[in-house]
Amino acid sequence: MATESSLQVEEDEVSIKELILGGQEWIRYLWSKRITLVIAGMIGGSLGLLYAFLKTPQFTATTTFVVEAGDSKSRLGGLSSMAALAGIDLGGGGGGLFQGDNILELYKARKIIVETLLSAVHPDSNQLLIDRYLAFTGARESWVEQPELVALDFRLAPNTLQPQVLRLRDSVLTKVVNNIRQNVLTVDKPDKKLSIIQVDVTAPDEVFAKVFNEKLVARVNDFYIQTKTKKSADNIAILEAKVDSVRTVMSGAIQTAARASDATPNLNPTRQVQRNVPLQEAQFSAEANKAILSQLLQNLELTKMTMLQEQPLIEFVDEPVYPLKVERLGKIKGIILGGFLSGFLALLVLIAFRWYQGVMADE
Repeated sequence: MATESSLQVEEDEVSIKELILGGQEWIRYLWSKRITLVIAGMIGGSLGLLYAFLKTPQFTATTTFVVEAGDSKSRLGGLSSMAALAGIDLGGGGGGLFQGDNILELYKARKIIVETLLSAVHPDSNQLLIDRYLAFTGARESWVEQPELVALDFRLAPNTLQPQVLRLRDSVLTKVVNNIRQNVLTVDKPDKKLSIIQVDVTAPDEVFAKVFNEKLVARVNDFYIQTKTKKSADNIAILEAKVDSVRTVMSGAIQTAARASDATPNLNPTRQVQRNVPLQEAQFSAEANKAILSQLLQNLELTKMTMLQEQPLIEFVDEPVYPLKVERLGKIKGIILGGFLSGFLALLVLIAFRWYQGVMADE
């Protein structure tokens, strides 16, 4: 037993000694290659400096806002219950569409992004955002040998274009939308527990980043408000049409009663039926329509209150202003990163080469 223990100790000492000797050998090997590593680092640093000069600065426009969704059901309380008993729906539509993170995905909807791209950069400018995007991405220059693409005019209405031109136009817009989703637009909630939404647009064109951010946020928020209140707005339009119709009928009945009375000013008392029948019919119609009109007006006011309660509150916390936040790679940072990466890569290559030589020597 004692002999086995001593042998185990000797094997451990030999293993540690071999490990130390192996480490010293690797250090000597790498030290002998120090010139190679320095040259690799210098080349990498030069490449990093060149990249810092060539890299286009990226401008980021940020909009942060808070959304408080309206809740007509809880706020109107008793009025909603009374209206429900009377068979009246006070609205409340559109809430499910924006539950959870659905509103974040709405910012990436193709239709909304396309509508934003096809809007003017400035109210007094004919340049569209899509034209400015194609300009700073260099897409127009790459279309030199494709005259059908060069001739595209995004200001023309789609219904005025030939089918093949419309197909080409939609293809270009789809590619632009996909690139914006992946590389330009970022929508997120900084804190998942809060209703704060942050929209970032990053592009090498400062004007495009700011204007696209503002127009996209405005378009999505307008769509959000319209959708939240759409059912109540439709109910209001229907009720207003019915109110106008009933009021017209009631006014006609009142006029009919007046004409029936005026038509027989000195009627023989024995012939009262000639006046009373049409007069009573007209009065009955007027009273009935008056009751209906009163109920319709009450329902109309309730629906208007519901619409006011449903309208969400959107409060902007931060909006993009010039100059925008700019991200660029500094010259010193480029030199350090380029030198480190190049030196590390050269180190890995030397280690792999040394290991390969050792394996081949053992064979």
